[in-house]
Amino acid sequence: MQKAKPISGLDEAGRLPNVKVFHAGTAMAGEQVVTSGGRVLGVTGWAATLAEARAAAYGAVELIHFEGAQLRKDIGAKAIGKSMRAQ
Repeated sequence: MQKAKPISGLDEAGRLPNVKVFHAGTAMAGEQVVTSGGRVLGVTGWAATLAEARAAAYGAVELIHFEGAQLRKDIGAKAIGKSMRAQ
């Protein structure tokens, strides 16, 4: 990943209920948060159910943008499938 790519949407994502954005590969360039390599962000959601927590996290992810961004869309899916079969 190239470094120093501006990241947008962090303020909006951070204002969502039940969501926390953790910075890992970020830096400041003046007053702008930018990429600094590796896994850039971790976005966590919490709720009464795993499905709701996952939806909260991915809702926040949809607001965050930067050039070269990649994301996993499978996180939590296997656990949700197992919990649905257990009911």
